[in-house]
Order: sequence, then structure tokens, then C-alpha cells
Amino acid sequence: MTARPEYDRLYVKFIYYFNVERDYFECHEVMEELWLEEGRAPLYQGLLQVAVGLYHHRNGNVSGAIKLFTAALEKLAGRQAEVMGIDLALLVADSQRYLQQLERMAEQPFTFYDLNIRVIDPNLDEAVGVLIANPPIPGVEEEEH
Repeated sequence: MTARPEYDRLYVKFIYYFNVERDYFECHEVMEELWLEEGRAPLYQGLLQVAVGLYHHRNGNVSGAIKLFTAALEKLAGRQAEVMGIDLALLVADSQRYLQQLERMAEQPFTFYDLNIRVIDPNLDEAVGVLIANPPIPGVEEEEH
């Protein structure tokens, strides 16, 4: 029998805040904590930067969004298509498309829209489902509430 992969609670919260709550500021908070704990892995930093890019665009900071999407793609492009229970190739493709639209914003404005991180591991999907059933309180550890 194969062992079920365990996902760090912060990573699960990141997916939850990204896909469910669309709270890109909180995505930044939880992923930055994980990134620091895990030795500043470029994969985590790239995921964090996609979220912050969306945060900037939602708040009208197009140049900040371009900067963050560009940095994210430098860290995420060329990696395995499927990693950490997600379809990274799809997120990279969606982020590249988003960046291209941002770069043409002056000529072809577009309305902010959310991206999704496609979860492909049922175990990760189940862990996110637990958070959907019992939503975390942003900035509060599980033990505190």
C-alpha cells in the first residue's frame, strides 16, 4: 500500500485562500511563512508571486502585477507539469496568458479575473475540503480558535 502524501498545513491554506476565498493577501501571508520555514524554495516563492500579482492587479497596480507575474514565471516555468498535488503546467500557462494581457493593458484593457490552481491529488483536494468545511480565521493559528 502506498503512503498518502502529507501536505504542510500552510500549503493547504495557501490553496484554500487562492482557490476558495480568493484572498491573495492571506495567500501571501501563509506562503511566505512556509517559504521561510522550508529554506526559501523557488517553487513556493513562485506560487506566492502569482498570488501577489493577482493582488496587485485587483488593486489597480498593473506595473506591480507585471513585475510579480514575470518573477513568478521565472521561478515556475520549466518545472515538472505536476508537482505538490497541483497542475503546475496549467498554472504557468494561465499566468503567461495573464502577463501578456497585463502587458497590453494600455491598448486592450481587461477586467480583473481570478486564476485557479488545479488540484490533481485527491489527498490535497480532501485537505482543502476540510478547510472549506471548517474555514480558518486569517492570521490565527488553528490551536488558537
